[in-house]
Amino acid sequence: MKFQKRHALQEIASIINCKYIGDADFPVYGMNEIHVVVPGDIVFVDHPKYYDKALQSAATIILINKEVACPEGKALLLSDDPFRDFNILTRHFKPFQFSNVAISSTAVIGEGTVIQPNTFIGNHVVIGNNCLIHSNVAIYDHTVIGNNVIIHAGTVLGADAFYYKKRPEGYDQLVSGGRVVIEDNVGIGALCTIDKGVTGDTTIGEGTKIDNQVHVGHDTVIGKKCLIASQTGIAGCVIIEDEVTMWGQVGTTSGITIGTKAVIMGQTGVTKSVEGGKSYFGTPIEESREKLKQLANIKKIPEILNKIK
Repeated sequence: MKFQKRHALQEIASIINCKYIGDADFPVYGMNEIHVVVPGDIVFVDHPKYYDKALQSAATIILINKEVACPEGKALLLSDDPFRDFNILTRHFKPFQFSNVAISSTAVIGEGTVIQPNTFIGNHVVIGNNCLIHSNVAIYDHTVIGNNVIIHAGTVLGADAFYYKKRPEGYDQLVSGGRVVIEDNVGIGALCTIDKGVTGDTTIGEGTKIDNQVHVGHDTVIGKKCLIASQTGIAGCVIIEDEVTMWGQVGTTSGITIGTKAVIMGQTGVTKSVEGGKSYFGTPIEESREKLKQLANIKKIPEILNKIK
């Protein structure tokens, strides 16, 4: 998430009432999760296991719960609860905006686009030309939709990320301040849910087609001309490269990459990153030919046991 203007380290520290290490005027341009940070971003870390990863990341402002040696060219924000304070910053720079109308006055809708009844279009949404948005679709704030996009009834774009920290009193949600970006010529079926990024974008690439009842988690990036069949569940922070096919009821873990032109057969559990240009099946996932050979051999076990007897 990029801020609308440059801020100083001292100013950010005052928002969350914390100490800092670094030049008071050290530049801050945004905030993001560790897998997508760039110089000028704030990243938070609240566990010693991940200190080094955060300190050595591209982020130049580290929101951390312990005073450590500050790497050259970086600054620290010292907080007793970085998770809480990251949420405070998200709410400060991207506060929730109430709407009591079906289509916000700040939404921009292109020529030739048709919006069916009972659809909600939030604040600062941008929809391109010649789109068809069917009834009962909910498009949350700041969503960006390209040209020639079709979205079927009941789909939700921009729901919060499923991202929680467990505390003694219950689960504390990480506030989502990102967006959903749908590129040109995408088709999205009925009753799909595409969560917005925590601080970045969840992106559906040009020409991709998504069947009914598909879930796409926060900050996932789906490439161009992919096919994703019904009841597939894609976790957060997944990268699906171009022209991938995922058949029905596939499920993935988070933070993996599925290579270009891979084919994931139905009901496969994608538990790790896989190369492109191959077909995969099963849980845990393997190349489909190998997995099917294994299943064929399992069927032979009773015959082999009878021969032994």
